[in-house]
Amino acid sequence: MPHPLIYTAPGRLGPIVDDDLFRRLCRSRDFLAEGFDQPLRLADAARAAHLSPYHYHRLFARTFGETPHEFLTRLRIDRAKELLAREAMAVTEVCMAVGYESLGSFSSRFRAEVGYSPSEFQRGLRRVFPVPGTAIYRFVPTCYLLQRGVPFNSPSVSRK
Repeated sequence: MPHPLIYTAPGRLGPIVDDDLFRRLCRSRDFLAEGFDQPLRLADAARAAHLSPYHYHRLFARTFGETPHEFLTRLRIDRAKELLAREAMAVTEVCMAVGYESLGSFSSRFRAEVGYSPSEFQRGLRRVFPVPGTAIYRFVPTCYLLQRGVPFNSPSVSRK
């Protein structure tokens, strides 16, 4: 026979926060997510949830399993990894694009979270997935060229 606390614990403990408070915390989390590339303060996020900063910080961490700062850092590092992987941007540009004001703090945080510096991460991806150079297209459909206003007997039109 199973232990009786297994069946009674959820009913006895109840949810961590009530529905209204959960909605307010989600609204403030969305506020943080929308402005992750801007300098944000804890007081602004707490104001979005209609809570004091200290109470907000404690409830956010208990509800979502991470502090607002950890949530914001995770979003910024995830976006930085996307930018470093997809775009041919310099690390400094990525640093500014994700909301960090200092390249040193961005690089040290990135290394702590990912295990590589941003430039090592980008170089490693480029070795695995090379960025294609400028492709020279030999055939462009005539209907496309005519629609764009390029004359058919132009030297750029290939007739194959």
